[in-house]
Amino acid sequence: MASATKTKMQVFPLADRVAIRPMEDTERRKGGLYIPDTAKEKPIQGDVIAVGPGRLEKGQRVPMELQVGDRVVYGKYTGSQVELEDEEIVLIKESDVIAKLS
Repeated sequence: MASATKTKMQVFPLADRVAIRPMEDTERRKGGLYIPDTAKEKPIQGDVIAVGPGRLEKGQRVPMELQVGDRVVYGKYTGSQVELEDEEIVLIKESDVIAKLS
């Protein structure tokens, strides 16, 4: 009996977009109170998991400054959140990334 195996879906951003896996905050308790998921702030840090080829400018491809594996800080309300195979990622333009962390 053959069984179907679940393959890991890959993301290939277009132009100057990057795919970021947001860093999950650990459950926090302030003063002994439980903070529900709906009240937590959205994460603004994450790891780059895929990078597009870069934007075209005057017929030339402008290379991306970010690379896969970089840890970045991005705007709180930027990009599009997408859920792929039980994993949430954020797709944003490279220009919306505020900083690269070391």
